[in-house]
Amino acid sequence: MKKFEKIDLGLKEAYEELFMNDEERIINRSPRVLDIEISQIDDFEDHPFKVKDDEDMEKLMESIATYGVLTPAIVREKEDGRYEMVSGHRRKHACERLGMETIPAVVKELTREEAIIAMTDSNIQRENILPSEKAWAYKMKMEAIKHQGKTLGPLGPKWSATKISTENNESETQVKRYIRLTNLIPQLLQMVDEGKIAFRPAVEISYLTEEQQVDLLETMESADCTPSLAQAIKFKELSRDNKLDKETISAMLAQPKANQREKITFRREELDKYFPKNITENDIRNKILNLLEQDRKRRLNRDAR
Repeated sequence: MKKFEKIDLGLKEAYEELFMNDEERIINRSPRVLDIEISQIDDFEDHPFKVKDDEDMEKLMESIATYGVLTPAIVREKEDGRYEMVSGHRRKHACERLGMETIPAVVKELTREEAIIAMTDSNIQRENILPSEKAWAYKMKMEAIKHQGKTLGPLGPKWSATKISTENNESETQVKRYIRLTNLIPQLLQMVDEGKIAFRPAVEISYLTEEQQVDLLETMESADCTPSLAQAIKFKELSRDNKLDKETISAMLAQPKANQREKITFRREELDKYFPKNITENDIRNKILNLLEQDRKRRLNRDAR
């Protein structure tokens, strides 16, 4: 007698749902939260967001130690049976530092493009996002959206920029400016993160060749100065016309800038006793500005009495 292959049509699950109430159906269809061994979870490939051992991390660790992980991580299963973290890198790091072996996580079936979009969306709204983090996140998300929308042909790039702009409440021009920052050499991009180079001049500098950017970096370090927006635009024009060399860069940076004001600087050792060892210069700057703003508000309230 001929044997027929058994085919699972999912009828059993559908039949069982007939006898469930609405609440039971919701629970049955909800993603399952599993306790997954941290050692089995790999970081997301090319993850653009830094995980820092700073004050926020200490607060997160304190919260997890007291209440546990309140929001499960999101992971996807890899072909080798391990997992890739999609959302929850900071929670994972905090758990590791606390000596925990597992972390609650939801396993989702995601393509590479879907995972990139989910990863960027879950992190991009965080406070204190560095320009480099936003730049690489936007670039990764745009490439993922383009790949998903290949059938759109020439409209693909325009559609992806519009989508990112709408979802992140930024103009398309600003999104493209952030993505341009990924063309900077690492040293210059770090200076943008640290607030040593302003955003708009950095965008213009990104059009320089790698060799020209190295020349600019060396000149800035020796002259202890950074280009204004007008100078950065001129650098871009000269680079486009193949007329930019180190001597030209040096001569232009030596020119006084319009409305140039004296800078106030501190040596790092002067500030070390006030901040944790691993804090970045950008975090120190933000902390000082926040304290000054608090002091300004106190003085305004006092004067208003």
